[in-house]
Amino acid sequence: MNFAIVGCGFIAKKHAVVINNLKEARLVAVCDRIPELMESYVKDYGVTTYAKLEEMLQDDSIDVVNICTPSGTHAVIAELAAKHGKHIIIEKPIALTLEDSDRIINAAKENNVKLSVVHPNRFRPVVIKMMEILDQKLLGNISHALCIVNWNRGQEYYDQSPWRGTKEHDGGVLMNQAIHNIDLLLTFMGKPIEVFSMVATRLRNIEADDVSTGIVRFESGALATIQASTTVYPKNFEESITIFGEKGTVKIGGSNALYLEHIIIEGIDEETTEKWKNSIIADPWGITGHEQIIKDTIYAIKENRQPIVTGVDGRNALSLVLSFYESASNKKIVRLIVKE
Repeated sequence: MNFAIVGCGFIAKKHAVVINNLKEARLVAVCDRIPELMESYVKDYGVTTYAKLEEMLQDDSIDVVNICTPSGTHAVIAELAAKHGKHIIIEKPIALTLEDSDRIINAAKENNVKLSVVHPNRFRPVVIKMMEILDQKLLGNISHALCIVNWNRGQEYYDQSPWRGTKEHDGGVLMNQAIHNIDLLLTFMGKPIEVFSMVATRLRNIEADDVSTGIVRFESGALATIQASTTVYPKNFEESITIFGEKGTVKIGGSNALYLEHIIIEGIDEETTEKWKNSIIADPWGITGHEQIIKDTIYAIKENRQPIVTGVDGRNALSLVLSFYESASNKKIVRLIVKE
């Protein structure tokens, strides 16, 4: 299948490498308002370049459009791509408002194209193991969970581009960094029903938040605490999700949530849990999430099925983030409605 990338910034390079390495895919075009950003793609992949999106979308040979632009621009681009019959892979977050996410989801549905949102952490070996543990109900009833993203993003990170750290095009630590973990938390814990949150901008000279803490109650009755920051000195300190159940505790941890840092489960001996730990240590990244998502989209098109990470999945993660912001702004508990 023929792919085109819109937006040739940092994350687009990951998409290009994956597409180039997949035998089922070919990168044929890129689009960006800044010509210089497209030069390396011409050199490395021999693509056609476009300064105008609508001109690129006229190319009937393009099957899939990968949207790698600032988050606040996703809806307009996705709607146009869908109207031209292009399947869509969209970088996280799906959008910055629920209205925009619904525009994207509806455009894909109305034009009968596939829509996949890039939440690549779902495909990590440690996450797959956690899902196996939860699916088999080895932890019994879940009491609560702890989700932490304590990272470093210095001022130079935000100064790279004028849209970074803005509420209109980027969002803060919850929207930009922690949304991957929020997606995992929803995958592990199910439907959230209410949240309470506080956010702050403590150390970075940005419009959006650089620190956030909140509490979520799930439909099951389980609680979760989410804490995120980009203010940790001098580098990433911890990214983790810990699930506490009546029959065990499992922590996915490390500076990038790649390992089984702690695992005790009733009826599972230490030799078995050590084997689980060591198998993940041997290959913590596995096949990259971007490769898994792009490949899955190809086969979702061929098999006429939904992608593994759908537009609704992306919307639900966004909805939880926005509920945190609403709670922090109004200083009250916010109830959620989660789409199926």
